[in-house]
Amino acid sequence: MSAKRTLHEGWTVTGDPDAPVPVDGILASVPGEVVTDLLAADLIADPYVDDAERELAWVGRTDWTYRTAFTVDDADRDGVDLVFDGLDTVARVSLNGVVLGETANMHRRYRFDAREAVRHGANELEVAFTSPYTYAEAQRDRLGDRPNAYPEPGNFIRKAACNFGWDWGPNLAGVGIWRPVRLETWRTARIDEVVPRTALEDGTGVVAFSVRLQKAADADVDLVCSVGPHQTTVRLNAGAETADVRVEVPDARLWWPHDRGAQPLYDAAVTVRDGAEDLDSWTGRIGFRTAELDTAPDAEGRPYTLRINGEPVWVKGVNWIPDEALFSRIDPDRVERRLRQAIKAGVNYIRVWGGGVYESEDFYRRCDELGLLVGQDFPFACAAYPEEEPFWSEVEAEARDNLARLAPHPSLVTWTGNNENIWGWHDWDWRQDLGDRTWGAGYYHDLLPKLVAEVDGTRPYWPGSPYSGATELHPNEQAHASVHIWDVWNNDDYTRYRDWRPRFVAEFGYQAPPTWATVRRMVTDEPFQADSAAMLWHQKAADGQDKLQRGLDAHLPPVRDFDDWLYFTQVNQARAIRLGIEHFRSLQPYCTGSVVWQLNDCWPVTSWAAIDGEERLKPLWYALRDAYAKHSVSFQPDGDGGLNLVAVNDTAYPWHAVVGFWKCDVEGRILARALVTLHVDPRDALTLELEQGAIPVDGEFLITGPEDFPRATWFSKEDKDMDWPEARFEAVAEVVDGGVALTVTAATVLRDLCVFPDRLDPDAVVDKALVTLLPGERATFTVTSEAIAASPDLTLALTRRPVLRAVND
Repeated sequence: MSAKRTLHEGWTVTGDPDAPVPVDGILASVPGEVVTDLLAADLIADPYVDDAERELAWVGRTDWTYRTAFTVDDADRDGVDLVFDGLDTVARVSLNGVVLGETANMHRRYRFDAREAVRHGANELEVAFTSPYTYAEAQRDRLGDRPNAYPEPGNFIRKAACNFGWDWGPNLAGVGIWRPVRLETWRTARIDEVVPRTALEDGTGVVAFSVRLQKAADADVDLVCSVGPHQTTVRLNAGAETADVRVEVPDARLWWPHDRGAQPLYDAAVTVRDGAEDLDSWTGRIGFRTAELDTAPDAEGRPYTLRINGEPVWVKGVNWIPDEALFSRIDPDRVERRLRQAIKAGVNYIRVWGGGVYESEDFYRRCDELGLLVGQDFPFACAAYPEEEPFWSEVEAEARDNLARLAPHPSLVTWTGNNENIWGWHDWDWRQDLGDRTWGAGYYHDLLPKLVAEVDGTRPYWPGSPYSGATELHPNEQAHASVHIWDVWNNDDYTRYRDWRPRFVAEFGYQAPPTWATVRRMVTDEPFQADSAAMLWHQKAADGQDKLQRGLDAHLPPVRDFDDWLYFTQVNQARAIRLGIEHFRSLQPYCTGSVVWQLNDCWPVTSWAAIDGEERLKPLWYALRDAYAKHSVSFQPDGDGGLNLVAVNDTAYPWHAVVGFWKCDVEGRILARALVTLHVDPRDALTLELEQGAIPVDGEFLITGPEDFPRATWFSKEDKDMDWPEARFEAVAEVVDGGVALTVTAATVLRDLCVFPDRLDPDAVVDKALVTLLPGERATFTVTSEAIAASPDLTLALTRRPVLRAVND
């Protein structure tokens, strides 16, 4: 049987002796990256705190050499291979002084034949990395510069674009052995690749295994392919190294996204045998489902409808970036926490954004098990990419590798060619700068669709995000397929989301700073100020602070201090995204999904994320949960001065309900009541026109009653113009198992009531946020925190500002 042995111990890393910080043989983590090694050795400051990132530019401009030693007891094998699941990025691999090969692509796996270099006994392994800047700038100089949204050469190296910094991320473009490395030994034959393609034929699950072997010599071997108890055996005669093997699974159960059904998974295996001896094996887990993308033109343009098992799915999505800027810190538990947070927010779809990486096995395995749909971008983002060699061959190799690697996962339902590059070519003044130089079109319209069809063949491909479906159309045309909406954040008030009538929104977002405890981690300025030097360093978006202030000026009262600024900006972010989602959901089935930018952060930063870089929930997360609820009611303007009530039912059953709503004055006195009977078909929306007398004017507002779905509101004025009474309430904190129950009883209107327990305990979590109450109503917030529960002073602090906040406090 083949043997696979990880080589993760005993590594050191050495840098250039003339670098600003000389590094000679410090301990190195594998998998890992040089920045975490330097941090562990106390040679650099934490790049996440204040502006320490600024001082680390030298790291990405330095060559680094990793070394380790290992022993081999039996080198007498037909095959001895060194296998790297990820090298970041430009490296020369040597064993005992023999160069095994060179790499120039972070996004693919490498296998090196080490049989002639390996020794019985002690062995020395070296991986020498060239600075990513040295390589990328040399390629840029050779091929000619190309446009990039950021002044970095990241489009001239097959490395995660966001490593070079983004408008939410740091520039920590280091190097490292970022995924596992191992020594593999084998006899006679080994399995080189397995691509299991699943299909359904009249209720029978069919798995077509495409298997490629590597043989040391001409030999007859048996190939055993199985799915659960069902198996097929074929003979590969001498000289044959590939086979297509069909295995049938009667009465296969369908895999569904978590909001549609169950996620049955089947154990699949491939074994190569020589007589009674097992030579090598491959295992994976598969699911049976179909994934289709309906983009056939209709009378109104072109839809973008995802169908799973033939059923259209309204995509309740979020965009995903690498969950840490230092990738080795992303362990399976962290991935699971983030995905579960997504599910609890009502999310059914995650788009893996093209400025990062092809996501990990841990990520896809948990999406399979949890029932999260995934759209994977190929890693191209916001830049023109050269198609000349070596890049064309590298892109082909990485695409083939990852299409095969990710093929087993039923959660993966779409492939997309790039992020914003086709849009950039149309609108970002690229063409004059490019002249006749390549920019990536050959990848998106030719190479990648061919490879998806050839290697995978079971999932749809779309050339770009956004893309309208035809080269003669503007790529961000809202009547055609997928769009990105960024004019709102960049130029307009967030109420302008309602001016859009898109078919599918693949990106839209609104910023806010992270939670208080995370701000305390990232900034040491005293006192806290929104425009302090360190806060501004952690605001990477162009004119970001000004855009935040524009939103505050349009909607909320003037801020009195940093606490107000932090709370109000977070409220504005949550309101903006909830308004957008509810508007897009009200347009179904014309609009088929919204994918919010973004779920997560990779470090502590002011950004568009719902979950900040320290894994804490911002108010936006709670707004996502409300906006993506299975049953949702919202008030929507009709464009002619009228107002509609829109009810959305995202379940498989009819929704029959009676909705009560009230028209109130600024004091919270009920001026009129109404009851509406709802009958909403499964997976549908219902629009009801309100009578003119029900529409609030001159400081009045509408609010639904305490129903079993998120409360809907409609205000005739912005908070800054509402003559709200000063917030009065009674707050009582009671210690309960695992934390504190905080019950707030309103004596006045309380607008967007929030509790921020992280100000008292960084690990504390609250179960709800953004609650609006009328006089006499009450809400109970459950705070999970043993530290707060154990301290009477902290428990009391939950009942008052700045922990307990309302817009009108």
